Amino acid sequence: MDPLTNRLKKRAAIISLIVGIGMFIFKVGAYLITGSAAIFSDAAESVVHVAATTVALMSIIISSRPADKSHFYGHGNVEYFSAGAEGLLIIIAAFTILYTATLDLIQGVTIKSLDTGLIIILIASVVNLVLGFYLIREGKKYNSITLEADGKHVLTDSFTSFGVVVGVGLVMLTGITALDPILAIIVALNILFTGYQLIRQSVKGLMLEADEEKLEVIVKVLKENRKDYWIDIHQLRYWESGERVFIDFHLIMPNYFTIDIAHKEMHDIEDKIRESIPGAQVLIHMDYCHPALCNLCQYHICEKRIEKYSKNAEWDTDKLTGPAIAAHDS
Repeated sequence: MDPLTNRLKKRAAIISLIVGIGMFIFKVGAYLITGSAAIFSDAAESVVHVAATTVALMSIIISSRPADKSHFYGHGNVEYFSAGAEGLLIIIAAFTILYTATLDLIQGVTIKSLDTGLIIILIASVVNLVLGFYLIREGKKYNSITLEADGKHVLTDSFTSFGVVVGVGLVMLTGITALDPILAIIVALNILFTGYQLIRQSVKGLMLEADEEKLEVIVKVLKENRKDYWIDIHQLRYWESGERVFIDFHLIMPNYFTIDIAHKEMHDIEDKIRESIPGAQVLIHMDYCHPALCNLCQYHICEKRIEKYSKNAEWDTDKLTGPAIAAHDS
């Protein structure tokens, strides 16, 4: 990762942390003023935001370190741990809110100064809405799962705050104080789902689960730039580590092509893939053809052809990620 990108990612995380601390102070103040369970639920999520953003900042610092003798592929996978940690913290906050709100619903609660609390939470909602979209935009721009996860969490915080504003407004209009803990429970369930999504995203990254959309992009690039002497591509694989993308596959070409020609083809393919997936690291295993593949080869000026081209193999995702068409020496 270039130093500028690293600085911009750190800046985004630091902004998130500073705003998170400010929002936490605002919301705790609103809860102390009002005693509202709904506002408490919003403040509890802000505690998680501060803790999670701290983890996110540390994750970005670690993931920016270059590859070394102990980490040949860099430190990018730490971002998946960060997203998982944030998801776990969100779930803990959700259960805390559920417990507190249930007690308030059973025992009853006295709420006061809701108008002041309403204004504070409304301001916090707007600030977090802007911050959330900013973090998600920066995360997509720099392919940072940590910033995206933090942005989604902040957006959830914002939507939660807007829900609290509506709920507190209803309590003020109707005088039904039971609506306050009920709203807090609804908020907690929404937070719980967000935490699950972040943990799911973390597990997906750590288990190297394929992103179907990105896989389709790679296949499309190979299909659109296919040359007649590219006889077969198979065992296409790719995986991500933070902002880094690693791609490898086998390419069969005529067995009399020189190393110079093969090397040039490799660089051309790498350049084409990087146009669609910037910074991708591509590893191509060059295989040579044999007579059994002549009917699949579209290279009509082949010097050693013993059979005409007669069989078309459609290059789709299943084909390119599968085994070679026919057994051959690799």
